[in-house]
Amino acid sequence: MASLVWLVSSGLLLIMLGSTLLPNTSAMPPPSPVNCDATGCVLHNSYGVWNDRKECRVPNITYPTTEEELRLAIAQANQKKLKVKIITGFSHTIPKLACPGIQTQNSILISTAKYNSGIQVDVKSLTVTADSGVGLRDLINKVEEAGLSLVASPYWEGVSIGGLISTGAHGSSWWGKGGAVHDHVVGLSVVVPAKESEGYAKVIWLDARNPLFNAAKVSVGMLGAISKVKLSLEPGFKRSITSIFNNDSNFENEFMDLARKHEFADITWYPSKHTAVYRQDDRVPLNSSGDGINDFLGFQSNSVLISTSVRATEKSLEMARNVKGKCTMATTVVGYKKLVANGLKNNNLIFTGYPVVGRQGRMQTSGSCLYSSASSTLTTCAWDPRIKGLLFYETTAIFPASKFGDFIRDVKKLRDLKPDNFCGVDIYNGFLIRFIKASEAYLGQPEDSVVVDFNYYRADEPSTPRLNQDVWEEVEQIAFFKYGAKPHWAKNRNLAFLGVQQKYPNLSKFLAAKKQLDPQNMFSSDWSDEIVFGKETTKAEGCAMEGQCICSEDRHCNPSKGYFCKPGLVFNQAKVCRYSASLMA
Repeated sequence: MASLVWLVSSGLLLIMLGSTLLPNTSAMPPPSPVNCDATGCVLHNSYGVWNDRKECRVPNITYPTTEEELRLAIAQANQKKLKVKIITGFSHTIPKLACPGIQTQNSILISTAKYNSGIQVDVKSLTVTADSGVGLRDLINKVEEAGLSLVASPYWEGVSIGGLISTGAHGSSWWGKGGAVHDHVVGLSVVVPAKESEGYAKVIWLDARNPLFNAAKVSVGMLGAISKVKLSLEPGFKRSITSIFNNDSNFENEFMDLARKHEFADITWYPSKHTAVYRQDDRVPLNSSGDGINDFLGFQSNSVLISTSVRATEKSLEMARNVKGKCTMATTVVGYKKLVANGLKNNNLIFTGYPVVGRQGRMQTSGSCLYSSASSTLTTCAWDPRIKGLLFYETTAIFPASKFGDFIRDVKKLRDLKPDNFCGVDIYNGFLIRFIKASEAYLGQPEDSVVVDFNYYRADEPSTPRLNQDVWEEVEQIAFFKYGAKPHWAKNRNLAFLGVQQKYPNLSKFLAAKKQLDPQNMFSSDWSDEIVFGKETTKAEGCAMEGQCICSEDRHCNPSKGYFCKPGLVFNQAKVCRYSASLMA
């Protein structure tokens, strides 16, 4: 066992050093989210989990390149009474929002992957208007070339403008208009079904003067097809970032102060290490010294060989129930992240010390593993499904600021029962804590909120239990059911959406807007209804293993492998799948 632990530590160190060891090696670009053959097309997300199970097969897909081609595609679908889902060239959503439904014979996918050329910057009005399929990085670069800056963006740049608006993507800020990108939208055009006399589809422009605007800013793809987005900009500026490593003893009482003092602050919490990293992140004048870049470690290209080896080692630790091995991995990861500032670089090459100062467009988002040569097969994004690399769940819970501290106190109680049980989350990114401001969007946040993201190991096969599975199920249920956190629309396992209708006071206004724009439910599906209406699926054997249900009987877990339905340890109302060797015997 000692040799296995050494392998884990060495392998993680190598994967982190991959970009340094192979600085000039091109990587494989991400795969297309759609694979087509003579029988139709299969849609999958970027992690490949839908594709393996053929859960979203449709007869056809079309790739418009202009707004008029997009309108014609929707008109033809409306005329033929087809279900429609708009997909992007990236497909990073975890729920199956982009799938037309379980029965998909009478459906079509419309991709914006080739509708991505239009970017118009208006320096005088401080706005930019972009085609829906434009990638975030392309838009930011165009804006920065004009001497301006986009204030808010998600941390991952592998998204399209239409996609990130639809799903409520965000950065971190309680300042100004806040960290959610949709709150920087000043107008957008949407293609919706229409009468025969109107050509079966029409383009409508929405802005703050139209009551439908607040429905369309976060639409989860259910109102129509976003064709253009107009965003507000600000004069160009730089960012200055310093990360402070603190003991986590009091951060649940300090997070508000950090968010109020620093415009783009966030916190990364490593619970097994009792460490909270405060990111002091502020704008500084454009003439400030520094040419830094944010090349986040998790989004850099990694060697295919090392990525697959690390995944194989983690699977071995899972099978051996080796918690100590996971803790060795966590120690290596957190130590290396501190050493290299988690990918921040002072001179676009290496990290030499804080603060790291650079232009907003180079500091606000990252994703260097996206940009690569199609001919290379040596390196890629670590989760690329073609290489059997990393595979993980991502849970994202959004709390009213007033409830967040109590959530952390409960998680600490669970952690303190056995800190080693939390090493699994620290192998990835710990708990990433960000801030988003109250929004007027109907599916946005009605109050200033705190967002918590955490990733953790996912088995290759859905029924396979995971080490410390009960811990993450309890954390999940503490968040969504004890404290009423809202789920991020593009992330989470299905159970996170249970009861979501009661959490959004303006949901009825959103549904009224949907009825007006899409009365025939052309853009709805079984999957999107399951998410937006928080429907629970029929409970079946093993349904709790991937979060399709909350267990109420042992059969919902995997008793044959020693996992039984038990109450939570801190939140007694939770029902989780916990390993018990004695019950198995």
